[in-house]
Parts: sequence; structure tokens; C-alpha cells
Amino acid sequence: MTRQHTTRSRAVMARLADAGVAVSIGMLALMAIMVAVQVVARNLFDLGLPWADELARFCSIGLVFLSIPSLVIRHQMVAVTIVPDMSGDLLRRAMHVTSELATLAFAGFTLWGFAAFLPRAGKFLTPAMGMPNWGYYAPALIGTVLIVFAAIFRISDILRGPDTADKGMIP
Repeated sequence: MTRQHTTRSRAVMARLADAGVAVSIGMLALMAIMVAVQVVARNLFDLGLPWADELARFCSIGLVFLSIPSLVIRHQMVAVTIVPDMSGDLLRRAMHVTSELATLAFAGFTLWGFAAFLPRAGKFLTPAMGMPNWGYYAPALIGTVLIVFAAIFRISDILRGPDTADKGMIP
């Protein structure tokens, strides 16, 4: 893989991660609106809106899974760094790679679960909105695929050297 291709791949990944954050912010706003609409509908009009709860859950799922790739790629996940900070360069890099491999394993198991779940359940509709399950869980699936790519880029950064691994891919 050429250096130019790698740089272009990183730029595409950075844009995808940023797009995920932008969509997540929109989903957070929509989720807050749905909660407010539900409160007003119940208290003022004595109406239950099951579709609002379902839409808020959809936004919650998307918010989490679409924002995580940005955190992974920027190396801003929750971490306890006392042991790596006290370790030598080789051991610290090994610990960082192990951490990213764990992220990769989580994403792999999640994708495996999607592969087992969605072919059967994807054709059914959600109860309140009538949305196909494959669409309902699409943000989680897309986010998980992006987590895989982000973890691979992080492992590449760590193996390349400590100066790139500690800063993250994006300034």
C-alpha cells in the first residue's frame, strides 16, 4: 500500500468518523425532542405515543454506535494509563495494541451477532413505527464496521511508533 493511498484512506476514515459524530448529534437532539413530545402528549393530551419511545430508542442506539468510531480513532476512549505510563516503550506499545485488539474483538463479536440475528429478524417490522429491523439496527451495524476500521488504523499507528500512537490519528 502506497503512502498516498494510506493518507487518503485515513482522510476518508476521518470524514466518516466526523460524519458519525454529526449524525449522532442530530440523533441526540431528536431523542430530546421525542422525550419532550412524549411528556407533553401524556400530560396535556392524555396520549401515549409508542412511536416516540421507539424513535427515541433508535436515536439512542445510533448515537452510541455512530460516535464511538471517532473516539476510537482519536484514542479518547476511557482508559487507565498509570501502568502504561510507567512502562517502557515496547511494553506500552504492546499494552496499547492489546487494548485495540480487544476493541477489534468486541466489534468482531458484535458483527458476528448481527450476521446471526439480522437475516432472520431483519425482515420483521418494529411494533410502533413499522420500520424493518435491518433499518432499525443499521446505525449500530454501520458504527461497528467503522469501529473495526478505526481499531485497525490505531493498531497501525501504534506499531509505526510511539509519537503517532499517543497523539491519535486526527489532531
